[in-house]
Amino acid sequence: MLKALELDTRLLGMIGAFFLICLVFNIITDGRFLTARNIFNLSIQTVSVAIMATGMVFVIVTRHIDLSVGAVLAMCSAVMGVLQVQLLPQLLGLGNPLMTPITILAGLTAGTLIGAFNGWLIGYQRIPAFIVTLGGLLIWRNFAWYLSSGQTLGPLDQYFLLFGGTEGTLGATLSWALGLVFALGAVWILWRARAAKIRHEFPVKPLWAEFTMMAIAVGAILGLIAIYNAYEVPIGRLRRIFADRGEVLPQGFSATYGMPISVLILVLVAVVMTLVARRTRFGRYIFAAGGNPDAAELSGINTRFLTVKIFALMGFLCGLSAVVAQARLANHTNDIGTLDELRVIAAAVIGGTALAGGIGTIYGAVLGAIIMQSLQSGMAMVGVDAPYQNIVVGVVLVFAVWIDIQYRKRTGEKV
Repeated sequence: MLKALELDTRLLGMIGAFFLICLVFNIITDGRFLTARNIFNLSIQTVSVAIMATGMVFVIVTRHIDLSVGAVLAMCSAVMGVLQVQLLPQLLGLGNPLMTPITILAGLTAGTLIGAFNGWLIGYQRIPAFIVTLGGLLIWRNFAWYLSSGQTLGPLDQYFLLFGGTEGTLGATLSWALGLVFALGAVWILWRARAAKIRHEFPVKPLWAEFTMMAIAVGAILGLIAIYNAYEVPIGRLRRIFADRGEVLPQGFSATYGMPISVLILVLVAVVMTLVARRTRFGRYIFAAGGNPDAAELSGINTRFLTVKIFALMGFLCGLSAVVAQARLANHTNDIGTLDELRVIAAAVIGGTALAGGIGTIYGAVLGAIIMQSLQSGMAMVGVDAPYQNIVVGVVLVFAVWIDIQYRKRTGEKV
């Protein structure tokens, strides 16, 4: 059956590990781990690391590493914090609708420029990525400290906070509508892939296997939407919302959060990055250069400029993650993004990205980020101290890499 479904055994192993983690913590916490509220919180906590992990896949696939992503996130957050709190209120006035777009654009631009500069040093100046990004880890975080004068910057613009989590959700109706769109899109993609194989006379799965995969995809999407819509807005929060409007909360009124906007951003990023990896020349060049850099360069690929583009993309994703992380925390803090570089690399590696280059998937990196956050959240709910949490995450990272190496040896893939 598994052979007919053509499922990736590595992916199945990761999904199995994730469900095992959830089951164990749900038992230990007396059913609190798998509640709609905890799954909602778990997902919004995962977003910023998962977004950067999708870019880290491209970096590692090309045999590089980026140790500066957490510091770049902090720098972008400082730029956006200074703009929202100190500069734009004086220029535009508080509550101006242009404040959030200008702030986000500045953060994304700062991240892209820093990433492109890193890529130029690595690609054209031939400085090892480890050294460039290790230096960046120290440089950009301390630049951010001086830019903010070491202060926590807040409050942030009300529209900016919509990108963080509980302040910005789609509600039940829009979430269901979007879930149906995604479900139909998944069915259409799977059916179109089958039609393309038939057109090119490639072997295809049996029809029952195709319909099974469609059912799994639709069930996963609509199931997640159902969980989001099961998390009700607390009655005290509803009273405050109605009071701000000058109204009284009607008797028996209730509302649900629905899908967070930040999770929607992650889904869109994952889809776009997957399309880039599989359907564009840029993506093919990335995997070709990672598989054999010398052959890629001899075949005419400008590997130096390719490196600049990859790190610029990584910087852009750091800026986007800074938007999500800062909005979730509702201010800029000096420790924002601390140790995120390690979490991002771990997510990509746990997700099956080979440190030797040439192999990696976007969905694997996102799933790796979810597994790591699930571990940390579960241990926090149980009451495990932070040092022990880091020990467990470190052990899991090493064990995951060992398992991956053994798998590649058995299948004949490059280690």
